[in-house]
Amino acid sequence: MSMSFSQQTLILTGASTGIGRSLAIALAQKGARLVLAARNQPALAETAAACMEQGGEAIAVPTDVTRSEDCQQLVAAAIDRFGCLDALINNAGTSMLARFDTVTDLSIFEQIMRVNYLGAVYCTHYALPYLKTSQGLLVAISSLCGKTAVPTRSGYVASKHALQGFFDTLRIELQESGVDVLVVSPGFVATDIRQRALGADGHSLGQSPRDESKNTMSVELCVAQIMRAMERRQREQVMTLKGKLIPWVKLVAPGLVDRWSLRAAQTKSPSIQGAAAADEMTSK
Repeated sequence: MSMSFSQQTLILTGASTGIGRSLAIALAQKGARLVLAARNQPALAETAAACMEQGGEAIAVPTDVTRSEDCQQLVAAAIDRFGCLDALINNAGTSMLARFDTVTDLSIFEQIMRVNYLGAVYCTHYALPYLKTSQGLLVAISSLCGKTAVPTRSGYVASKHALQGFFDTLRIELQESGVDVLVVSPGFVATDIRQRALGADGHSLGQSPRDESKNTMSVELCVAQIMRAMERRQREQVMTLKGKLIPWVKLVAPGLVDRWSLRAAQTKSPSIQGAAAADEMTSK
């Protein structure tokens, strides 16, 4: 069964910037009815305005996905405005760039897990009854970090592994419901997630530790792949050749994958700069 976006009601978290903002606008161009969520209210309102300029319907619902009550209110706002729900796109996310043995603020691990994993759990919990009614689509924007280990990204990798496991399990549980589950695993995408990543002290880095002009997928190409996977109601979309190869290589030579990742991280200093090389292998 394929999915059309015209007159379909979709909730999209993390819609104020990066992949989320571009995906919202692209969906609006297809005639979607969008319920947009993020913490940054002014930026979220700008995204909603851009969507309406493209012919879609959009409402902005300021939401902190780490708060279950916010997620409940988000779903309620969608039903109140449009009366139904056809898809939930869990896109909100944050990252870190630091070796574990340099971390001085352990709270970053809880923060990352609450945004990247529990936020998706909360939204999915409240959205699922309506998605069962519409036989809709659950989408998780994960990362290749959800499939393999990456030095300097321990908290981020853990959250994405949790996300992958949660939605893989839901897919099995929902087989008889008509709800499909799609996990998207981008590679290295040209967003500001590395600038906003948390360092060892728990503060945002403020700048990316790598050259963002090289070996980077455009946001537009990433969004096009997400939309195509949603239209086809795929179970998974892995966006790079290396990402598709890694699981197979891990089966026969797991140590080789570890050495690839470690060697990449050691090409520069063992702190946050090491993450720049590691990102060549993985990560949105």
